[in-house]
Amino acid sequence: MTRTARTVRCDALVIGSGAGGSTAALELAAAGREVLVLEEGPRVSQARITRASPPENLRLLYRQGGLVPIHGSPTIPFGEGRCVGGTTVVNGGLLWRPPDRLLDRWAAAGVDGFRAHHLLPHLTEVERRLGVIGQGPEGGNRDSVLLARAADRLGWRWSPARRAVRGCRHANRCVTGCPTGAKQSMLVSYLPAAERLAAVIEPDTRVVRLEHDGTRVTAVHAVRDGRRLRYLPRTVFLAAGPVGSALLLRRSGIGGRAPGRSLAFHVNFRTVARFGESVRAAEGTIFTAQLREFADWGVLVMPANLTAGSLAAALAAHPAGTVDRMLAEMDRIAVYTTQVSVQGTARLSAVPGLGAVLRHRLTEGDRDLLRSAFRRTAELLLAAGAVELLPPAPAGLTSTAQAADFAQRGRPETWDLISVHAMASCPIGPPALGGVCDSQGRPHGFTNLRLCDASVLPGPTGISPQETIMGFCHLMTTRHLDGPARSGPGGT
Repeated sequence: MTRTARTVRCDALVIGSGAGGSTAALELAAAGREVLVLEEGPRVSQARITRASPPENLRLLYRQGGLVPIHGSPTIPFGEGRCVGGTTVVNGGLLWRPPDRLLDRWAAAGVDGFRAHHLLPHLTEVERRLGVIGQGPEGGNRDSVLLARAADRLGWRWSPARRAVRGCRHANRCVTGCPTGAKQSMLVSYLPAAERLAAVIEPDTRVVRLEHDGTRVTAVHAVRDGRRLRYLPRTVFLAAGPVGSALLLRRSGIGGRAPGRSLAFHVNFRTVARFGESVRAAEGTIFTAQLREFADWGVLVMPANLTAGSLAAALAAHPAGTVDRMLAEMDRIAVYTTQVSVQGTARLSAVPGLGAVLRHRLTEGDRDLLRSAFRRTAELLLAAGAVELLPPAPAGLTSTAQAADFAQRGRPETWDLISVHAMASCPIGPPALGGVCDSQGRPHGFTNLRLCDASVLPGPTGISPQETIMGFCHLMTTRHLDGPARSGPGGT
């Protein structure tokens, strides 16, 4: 017998609790709105994150254990949080302001109202709340010290990381959940602040469909513990992530086939460096120095966290003997990640029984950029004193000539690539240019539905996108609250 869905009336309904959803929830609650936050994943306490091992936290905190495939050549694993706090619980805590030139380029493409002077007060408030600091290569981060010294020697620009941390203890487990609570994820910052203002968070709740009349969302259908739920909100803020938000719009018949048609992403590859001296990278923390010399190309280089598990993962394409040899010399090993903003995009398909299926295609320009990015990474690490480099494909390199040859002959479609940043699946912009949402984050034609996550960004950021997401969402939520009030169900 089918049970009747429980009906819940509410004012502001926020779907998703990551960077965007949490920002909306706190701003709405601070304005006195009644706020209900739905999160598909579990609420994992800080105490449980601390007790659990990194492999256990991978299963607890990530969607599909961090192995959502983006099919193509190569197939690229995509890492996305699925828990209260979203991906902010499992990222490196990097907070970079969007470059002025990026915002100007988006404005020139028809996305105005988000230039640097529009965003500045909102970015400043985000940074104040999260306690953003410049965390440089000190306090045991020798892998970062070596990167910075090599960059200086080569005359290349680098920067200390800007991170949302308070009292970082260098536990070196950022990407599997900070065990000390120092990283200011939404789980320990924005969401508790919103709850103190009476916001309510309902975890383990999967939204399956938005019911609408073509201009307003009239009901939100969800499932929790096998029970059907029906929410009747005045306003909906959708922040289910670049994949989840696009998929939900597609399932709900909003935006036609445009949501998820072209999803932008960054790809990362890891280079293992063996030094002739002790580096003790396992005692440091992630990303404390970042090479920015080639940022205009969309290329960044930074130290990654080092554990036995992460080292083995970085060497997954290499022979078992190589892995054993590197594990035996972990004291002299550091792992560096190179982030590349590619031009190729991924396409979302909704497959019955499977949900979202992602497929990508790297352009020839992307392949050239990846080769160039590796050559520059190798030049940097050899200048830092590395005596051996293990690239993202089976090989061992000990000189700049060998690295240059690998880069020239390399086939990036066979490299071990990963992605942790996706965006622009439902971008702000004119419909004629592929835009799904207006400058308020509303799907074109809708009045009470707003998207407020990475999906609305007009394109790839080239940097860690968290602060850009939060700045956009803070601005859009403020504009909503400052707008004319409308009464009754479906009001804005």
